[in-house]
Amino acid sequence: MKDVPIAGPRAQSGQALVWGMLLLGAMALAFVAYFSVSQMVAVKVRHTHALDAAAYSGAVVQARAMNTAAYINRAHIANQVAMAHLATLSSWAALGEAQARQLFSGNPPMHVIGMLFGADHAAAYSAARRAVGLGAMQPQLAAAYMAHDATVRQVLARAQASIVETLPAVRRHVIETVLEANFEASPDRTFRLEFDTDEWPDAVSLLSGPRHLAPVVRAAASRYGFLAPRHHTAYNNWVVSPMCPGLRHQLRRRGTTQMDDQGRWQSVDTLSYHALRSNQWIGCYYREYPMGWGWLAGATGHVLDDPHTDAPPDDFSEVDFWRWVRDSTDWDIAAGSANPLANSRAHVTRRLWDTGGLPGFHDVGESASNGRIAFALSLHRTADTDRVVTTRSAAETFFARPAGREDGRLEHANLFRPYWQARLVAHPHASFLEERK
Repeated sequence: MKDVPIAGPRAQSGQALVWGMLLLGAMALAFVAYFSVSQMVAVKVRHTHALDAAAYSGAVVQARAMNTAAYINRAHIANQVAMAHLATLSSWAALGEAQARQLFSGNPPMHVIGMLFGADHAAAYSAARRAVGLGAMQPQLAAAYMAHDATVRQVLARAQASIVETLPAVRRHVIETVLEANFEASPDRTFRLEFDTDEWPDAVSLLSGPRHLAPVVRAAASRYGFLAPRHHTAYNNWVVSPMCPGLRHQLRRRGTTQMDDQGRWQSVDTLSYHALRSNQWIGCYYREYPMGWGWLAGATGHVLDDPHTDAPPDDFSEVDFWRWVRDSTDWDIAAGSANPLANSRAHVTRRLWDTGGLPGFHDVGESASNGRIAFALSLHRTADTDRVVTTRSAAETFFARPAGREDGRLEHANLFRPYWQARLVAHPHASFLEERK
């Protein structure tokens, strides 16, 4: 029986070497795998930073576009308020010039106005002397008015429309520029950019100026006393006629500045002395003596709302005032409150500044009604020879007041306040790492 050899120390060391080589191989594979993953993670992080910067830049472009559109809408309103002032200045200038003519002709005399209504009214009537030649201002006022109208229609409206129309192309150009700048040092700068979602197409809507902007303009104009109704009636204290002991001589100042349904301004100003008289045929009535008048019409078809006639007599030397009113008009000269004869002369001498009215403007649309305009991006870029890394990011433009309203009410998103800002948001379909072989 032969002896079986027993493994010695040298044989055992050989077995340990085999296991050691296997362990080293496994460690090498693990290191290679770790190195490959770490490279992909580094590429992913770099791509994420680049795409986040690009997405945020795109949201900033949106915010600036919305804020610019808001400033344009505010400029729309400012120009309209300026036009309302110019229209009012025109009718005031015409009123003053007509009042100067009546003063110099003594119809009515200044001392009568002072005796019946006091020294202040006499002084105001006398001040009309300085209104001589105000008609020379009318061409300048008209030119300024038309310049504002051209600015509104040809500059502001077109600029706003261009911003809304070109925003998608400008935003994409900015996003791609940021990505190219981040990949400038890379051997392969090519990438493919996709918009996964985009709320811009429905974020802004074109609205009718006469229908939607006119109420805002009227509200803004109401803040200016110069554009407010200019109605005042002064009364004499004497009993004039025993037939109507409660009635008095009146000095009626009337004036309004209005915007019609198409967004065109008109302004009317009149001043008349109404002398209380009576006779056996019609009893007590007011004999009107026009002292000043002016009407600026904003359209050919504008009609003076107050009582008037198209062909008033130059004087009443041939016919009694009350008889002409009875036969030719439907005016109430017994209890009326208007200046119908002054209105008639304002109608005859009216000036026309015919414009196109309020143009269309842009405001927030359906997708931005909640105060947010979001978009989501996917970036596909080759990381090495056989892998394409997909990175996703998203950003939004949002409406937020820098401080709460003084009245405590919530303000909905709009294109009249430049409170649009930008921020990154979560991508609706984001994952940490996506690879395609």
